[in-house]
Amino acid sequence: MLPNRSGEMEVFLRVADAGSFSAAARRLQLTPSAVAKLIARLEERLGAQLFVRSTRNLKLTREGHAYYHDASRILEDISTLEARLAHDSATPRGAIRVNATIPFGNHVLVPVLGRFLEKYPEVSIDLSLTDDVIDILDERADIAIRSGALRDSRLLARKLGVSRRVVIAAPSYIERHGRPQTPAELEKHNCLNFNFRRAQDQWALPQTEGDGNGGQNDDPGARTGNLQVNNGETMRQLALAGIGIGRLALFHVGRDIAEGRLEILLDAGIEPEFEQIHAVFVGQRQMPLRMRVFLDYLAKNINIE
Repeated sequence: MLPNRSGEMEVFLRVADAGSFSAAARRLQLTPSAVAKLIARLEERLGAQLFVRSTRNLKLTREGHAYYHDASRILEDISTLEARLAHDSATPRGAIRVNATIPFGNHVLVPVLGRFLEKYPEVSIDLSLTDDVIDILDERADIAIRSGALRDSRLLARKLGVSRRVVIAAPSYIERHGRPQTPAELEKHNCLNFNFRRAQDQWALPQTEGDGNGGQNDDPGARTGNLQVNNGETMRQLALAGIGIGRLALFHVGRDIAEGRLEILLDAGIEPEFEQIHAVFVGQRQMPLRMRVFLDYLAKNINIE
């Protein structure tokens, strides 16, 4: 069994300050023999005599003085460390490394980060935006925001909300190519897509009853166009430019729709499509307070409907 070295240092300092085993024993609530045995074991392990013993008192040797100086410093460092950690556990502080998609980061996270940092001034955010699905362990991220089905069973998740995906196009595109009335008509249109792996790579649009498709309620056909992109913001820009039809989260294009730059297509012809949004993170025995308050803040303040 490894010795309790900080405990031995504490006993040694008490003996040195008191000048006797019996006085130190009273303060430590131990027996004098127990204190004497502990000092003897310490001297044996160190291979040095720490005290000169007499019938009346104890005096430190030269080695004892050196050990007293260093032991005092070490115990003070331990106390300072414990006090700092205790303070940190009561006050959110430190850096949080967050990964999110470019649309979610720009349209959802960025608008609320300022208020969070004002509320918790000792927390800092290290934000990385990419539409690639990262390995949270390899990238050393604390929290990643993900849409759709969760695949990594090593991670814990907290649901932040549900987003609706919509099919959109610019008025200029609709003017040139017409407005598709059913999902089947999309085959004649330039449907923009992503070039990275997703839970569902093709456009599969569940149709509503009575859409004139012979009762067919599921349309698994591929929707392809002449452009693929690696992030949602680029797809939004292409749609705004009238180049093609996009399929994006409503939180991403909601303002464009409200201000007339984009229009929702097939709104009455397909069933609403939703994706769950989760914050994922590595499981820990005790989550740092800074992460806990950040997740609580996101759950209460972001709007992704």
